[in-house]
Amino acid sequence: MFVYRILSIDGGGIRGIVPIRLMQRLCAVSGLEDWLAQCDLIAGTSTGGILALGIAAGLSLEELATLYTEKGGRILDDSLWDDVRDLGKTVGAEYSNRELRKQLQQAFGERPLSQLGKRVMVTAFDLDNEERDPSSRSWKPKIFHNFPGADSDGDRLARDVALYTSAAPTYFPSADGYIDGGVFANNPSLCALAQALDRRRPCPPAVEDIRLLSLGTGVSPSYIRRKNLDWGLAQWASPLIRILMDGVSGISDFQCSQLLGDAYHRVQILFPPGENIPLDAVGKLPQLERLATDHDLSETVAWLRSQWCRTTPAR
Repeated sequence: MFVYRILSIDGGGIRGIVPIRLMQRLCAVSGLEDWLAQCDLIAGTSTGGILALGIAAGLSLEELATLYTEKGGRILDDSLWDDVRDLGKTVGAEYSNRELRKQLQQAFGERPLSQLGKRVMVTAFDLDNEERDPSSRSWKPKIFHNFPGADSDGDRLARDVALYTSAAPTYFPSADGYIDGGVFANNPSLCALAQALDRRRPCPPAVEDIRLLSLGTGVSPSYIRRKNLDWGLAQWASPLIRILMDGVSGISDFQCSQLLGDAYHRVQILFPPGENIPLDAVGKLPQLERLATDHDLSETVAWLRSQWCRTTPAR
């Protein structure tokens, strides 16, 4: 009897409170109290990477929630002097990462990935791999994980990986040459699936034995009205990042659904029309919590009961 369970959590900045509240609600359902503890692999990008590392480190969901509800305002605090120095947000990151670094240090201490209680996979983007691979210097995606093997990142500190994955361009400065993994995998579900199926590792699960639950952080309905756009860099600069993040999240959802069928389930909250909730919208935390509280989870509960918590014979 074998099921390999993967939890994947999207990026989304302050919107990370949404999957936390969703997970708490699911843990409160009769018969599902242990579903989170049953995860074999927890994957995350950006704010989802912090949550993945936190859950694997044994932090409670409520402890993780305080990073948003109590400390989010300090982490995302933009001073007047910083705006002056950055020429009114034209140059320089929106926020310093000093407070984020401090909170991650307090949460994870000196624990390396190898000492976490779960397998984790966290995305980041390496801007220059010269020191790590001088023979083929280039920028490229980076998957941090604590699986055994020559490519394991078990010796990397959890607090450092959390800082790397959440270094969102324009919001935070890069960290040790890394930026937010959301630039290529804001929804890391497909990356997690590939990691689990890596044939270089002993006894990887078969595709049919995998169950994958993907949690989004909420999405704002967006569109560009005109049919024919003769735009240049100035016009595309503003919407392009959101287009790319929504696009890569959507294609990962499609691919996992095609590969896994009913063994895959995605939870994503659609914000009200015209409601844009940016990654740093600390003032909208109460609204985000209400949206998470009101979201219908009946299909998710049914899926967990039929696919996640009920073991089935390996084929």
